[in-house]
Amino acid sequence: MVPAQAPVGAPGGRGWLLRLVIAFSFTQGAVSMARPAVSYRALSVGADERAIGVITAVYALLPLFAAVPLGRRTDHGRCAPLLVAGVVLISAGCALSGTSGSLPELAAWSGVMGLGHLCFVIGAQSIVARRSAPDEQDRNFGHFTIGASLGQLTGPVAAGLLVSGQGGEMARTSGLALLVSAAAAAVSFISLWRLEARTARDTTAARRSAKVPVRRILRTRGVPAGIFISLAVLSATDILTAYLPVIGEERGITPTVIGLLLSLRAAATIACRLVMTPMIRWLGRTVLLTVTCLLGGLLCAGIALPVPVWGLALMLAALGFCLGVGQPLSMTTVVRAAPDGARSTALALRLTGNRLGQVAAPASAGLVAGVAGTAAPFLMLGVLLVGAAGLGLRKSGGTPADPPAMQPTDPPPPAVTPPDAPHGTATGPGHRPAPARDTP
Repeated sequence: MVPAQAPVGAPGGRGWLLRLVIAFSFTQGAVSMARPAVSYRALSVGADERAIGVITAVYALLPLFAAVPLGRRTDHGRCAPLLVAGVVLISAGCALSGTSGSLPELAAWSGVMGLGHLCFVIGAQSIVARRSAPDEQDRNFGHFTIGASLGQLTGPVAAGLLVSGQGGEMARTSGLALLVSAAAAAVSFISLWRLEARTARDTTAARRSAKVPVRRILRTRGVPAGIFISLAVLSATDILTAYLPVIGEERGITPTVIGLLLSLRAAATIACRLVMTPMIRWLGRTVLLTVTCLLGGLLCAGIALPVPVWGLALMLAALGFCLGVGQPLSMTTVVRAAPDGARSTALALRLTGNRLGQVAAPASAGLVAGVAGTAAPFLMLGVLLVGAAGLGLRKSGGTPADPPAMQPTDPPPPAVTPPDAPHGTATGPGHRPAPARDTP
């Protein structure tokens, strides 16, 4: 087994994490602005609920096949080039969607946008995993996902304001929103310098390490639970972003108000992640995941009810707080459970699960909406999140994701003297051997 790499984030403080959060805020903001704008643009050219579901699913189709190869690459190479490629693809997908006038073109460029988002997220998550000590992972992944929440906070508001302008001519104003989102993604380039701190020796060791089979990673205890919980939470966020505009059109809610409601959900997610560390200390990771998934499922089902706008706002705020737990804790669960030398691949498998949910859930939602109405997809999300809560409850403590902490009163294990060691030589936690010399 390849030894785990020591985190290298200590030198230079956590400035790298702040710059990564800023870059993620702009890229996620661009995607969060573009996806409702794509829905409005599709509606303006005659799309129905089923077509919206197909376009939303295509966003995740290319990433579904690309995630694992990209994860392999980051396990055995550098991560920063993926960030640059991701920004380029997001900007191109947004800009070309803004100039497209047909549903097939919108679907194709939505897929390019999704591939770019996947590249950026795989590279960024791998950097956080490499540069975070084990006791910093919950906090750093939580802060990292704040970048996503900031983008989800500002993107829908900007999309709503731009689409609602110019007399409500959606074909023109949605195109403007998509072009603005392309420019917002490009701004993230200013924060992509010196995010990766790996030495040449670390890179050589990673390239020489053996590839861990995907089947072994998926059989590792804790990895399947983290993947499914992440899938359920992201599917809820994704369908909410795509179908709340359709709910608004049906109930007479303006795009500006829909944008504010989506941003309220994102603001509640940010608030959740700011207080995640004390919540973990109070409840524990397993209980926190189970309770928030269960409450999130009930709230998703409640959106299907014909409630007034203020009631919808309250439900979305509570839902955003609940959904804020699943993503960062599923990252920590997968990273801690994954075999050494395969953490980026495990994170990529988690993203593959996310994209599988983004393909299957919107397509299913489109079929359900076409048969049972636009509120039915939210009932489907409720069932999915309740299932994730049940899976989280089965994941008991003592897994690699939830290692038991040593109590301060526990005595240290005694030193052990090997039979063939020289007299007076001990090995143990308190023994610090002389550093070995590097050999050619």
